[in-house]
Amino acid sequence: MELKNSLLTQNYTFIEHEDNIKFNAPNHFKIIKNATDEVLAEINMQEGPIKENGVNGCHNEDLLAIVLTRLEAFQNSDFKCRENAIAITKIEESLMWLRKRTVDRELRGVEGTHIV
Repeated sequence: MELKNSLLTQNYTFIEHEDNIKFNAPNHFKIIKNATDEVLAEINMQEGPIKENGVNGCHNEDLLAIVLTRLEAFQNSDFKCRENAIAITKIEESLMWLRKRTVDRELRGVEGTHIV
């Protein structure tokens, strides 16, 4: 299934994910080059809680950390700009909220499980 989002450009690549979603969200993604339909990257996200399924994929925080690292490198180059600085701040904020969610689940003793 093709990922659709009005904020994404699809001039060069597009993203697909599986049709049959398990564990409440898509888990397998492909980034595909428009011109040739070549798969440039495949990303497999964690499927299910770690305590029940083990570590079997990357996490949201992993992908955010990758983008954060790239933007920080651009900020230390000729490509430094206000937009990158704002994006860095928002990614750091996203990581903070995801960390808070994890800490809250740890404190309740439900981290890594299906328990809400």
